[in-house]
Amino acid sequence: MKIALIGATGNVGSKILTEALARGHQVTGIARHIEKLAGRTGLTAKQVDLADEKSLAAAVRGHDAIVVSVRYQHNDVLHAFAAAKAAGVKRVLLIGGAASLEIAPGVRLVDTPNFPPEIKVEALPAAEALKRIREEKTLEWTFLSPSIMLVPGERTGKFRLGTDQVLKDEKGDSRISQEDLAVALLEEIEKPRHIRKRFTVGY
Repeated sequence: MKIALIGATGNVGSKILTEALARGHQVTGIARHIEKLAGRTGLTAKQVDLADEKSLAAAVRGHDAIVVSVRYQHNDVLHAFAAAKAAGVKRVLLIGGAASLEIAPGVRLVDTPNFPPEIKVEALPAAEALKRIREEKTLEWTFLSPSIMLVPGERTGKFRLGTDQVLKDEKGDSRISQEDLAVALLEEIEKPRHIRKRFTVGY
């Protein structure tokens, strides 16, 4: 498959890139600074700003799927929707945060009293973006929320999938490695199960 990856140089984006290339996909890595993307087989690097919808549409045209992995407080991910429509790409997958997941029916993690204010600056824009993303009825979008703890770690390929609720392991921890998040995303690209839905992944 041909995958356009917006945010290919980021912490999560770089793991998605590695997983996609390992599976034999052709990847167009899209970033503002593409120096880190040089010299990888199966990868084409393109320097494009997410907000430049015309250039972004040209960069993603002809791809089977677009993946968006960016910081929401600095970016309006709906630019990717506009570019996808202009380029005729139906499938758009977005990496979001855990803050919009529910810890109880109707209670988002970000709205709990002990949610750290310094994290809320980044978490709230992603949570609010999900509301707007859910209004999209034309594109085949998918929003992937990680567990609460998302850190570099091991690629195990073993995890659980959920929908809108926080997943916790037998110890009560909510966690997933960036590497296994990438596995879950690529499996969703290859065998779609969450069209116009949000899902989450955790141990």
